[in-house]
Order: sequence, then structure tokens, then C-alpha cells
Amino acid sequence: MTQAIQLVDQLKRELKSRGITYAQLAAQIDMSEASVKRMFSQRNMTLERVDQILVATGIELAELTGHFDREQKRLTQLTAKQEAQVVDDPKLFLVAISALNLMSYQEILETYDLKPAELVGLLVRLDKLGFIDLFADNRFKLKVARTFAWIPNGPIMQAFKNNAADFFDSEFAAPDETLALLNARLSPASRAALVDRLKRVAREFSEQHFEDSQLNAAQREPVSLLIATRTWHLKALAPFIRKKAGK
Repeated sequence: MTQAIQLVDQLKRELKSRGITYAQLAAQIDMSEASVKRMFSQRNMTLERVDQILVATGIELAELTGHFDREQKRLTQLTAKQEAQVVDDPKLFLVAISALNLMSYQEILETYDLKPAELVGLLVRLDKLGFIDLFADNRFKLKVARTFAWIPNGPIMQAFKNNAADFFDSEFAAPDETLALLNARLSPASRAALVDRLKRVAREFSEQHFEDSQLNAAQREPVSLLIATRTWHLKALAPFIRKKAGK
């Protein structure tokens, strides 16, 4: 993620934390609310426009850029060995996911069948991995960056693949569920554009996760978003593909 995009994202979070709506901002900078919404959703903003927004809202540039250094020092990925340690212990994996879901010590105890001393021991292990900072009163703070991701095809992704049938064992019929399998033949440029849009959806999913963290765990259902695209033929159809000359 470029610093320009980070700047826009942090500005959006700062506006939200101050209770400044897009409608209020639009009135202050002489734009329509729709244009302001589009500007933030597309992350398309000139430095002049950023400066105008800062002046209008009283936000200091240092308040935005100060977050960059802190974010860059955060953990973006575990090592393969660390992931293996986490996934090999179901309870440790559960607490790691709970931490990623921004649940508190008390919320984890209320949600899952873990004893207090047992949970503390698991949190100590995550602290040693550099995944969280654990404090004396059992409070803990997640140390991973917003861009944190499991290793592609690493231990945890392999564990998901091995249990993918459980994820798909659903009709995806609820109002807040969806499943679509689409097939197309696309040019390299179109495929690249598609991947970029999917990555944008993933970033927005992450942003929504952090915005909703202000609510308690009982108000936030666990949601999994699976995004994937690849050049692929169903195995059953592969024998019918004509071999290209020279291959």
C-alpha cells in the first residue's frame, strides 16, 4: 500500500473518530456529499485537497503521518515455524483468531470454554511470538499490522485448505451471505485489473473490521471472506484441452 493511500485511509479514520460526516465535510470544502464519498472510496485525492480538508477540520498532518511509523513497526506475517506452532495447538489458534478479531480477555472467556489460567497461558505464548503485548491485568494489545496476512500456502493456509469442505458446507442463503462461482476468459490486463479490485475489497473488509471494533464482541458475528482467482481448468475437463504446438 502506497503512502498516498495510507494517508487517505488514515484521514478517513480520523474523520470518523472526530464524528465528522461526509455531509459536514462536503459543506466545509464546497463539494457535494456524493463527490466526497467517491473521493474517499476511490482513494483519489490530491495533496491540495488533503491540505484543504486538514484546514477545514483542524486535523494536523502529523496526526496522520504519525500512524505510519507505528504501523510499519507492527508484525505483518509470522514465520512458517511460528504459524506451525499456532495451528498445531487448536486452543492457541482459537485465541490467536480471537485476538485478530479484537476480542478482549473477558470476551474470550465469555465466548469460549477456556479456564482463566489456561487463557492467560495461551496469551503468554502469543506474547512470546510477538503477536500481542500482554499486560499485568490480562489486558492485551494486538501487535500485527492492518496488512497482516497468513503465509500463502503456509501452515495455516494449508490447514484451511484441508478443512475447506466445512467452509463450503452451507447454502449461503442468509441475507448476509453470498457465494458465486464465475468462469470467464480474460486478457492479462483484465485479469490484473480484477486482482486489483479484489485486493481493494479485502482492504475494505479489513477497514470495516477495525471500525466495528468499537462494538463489543456480542454485537460482532465472526465473518470469513474468501477471495480467490486463478487460471484454472476443472480436472475433469483437462483431458479435452488441445495441446499447443511445441508443448
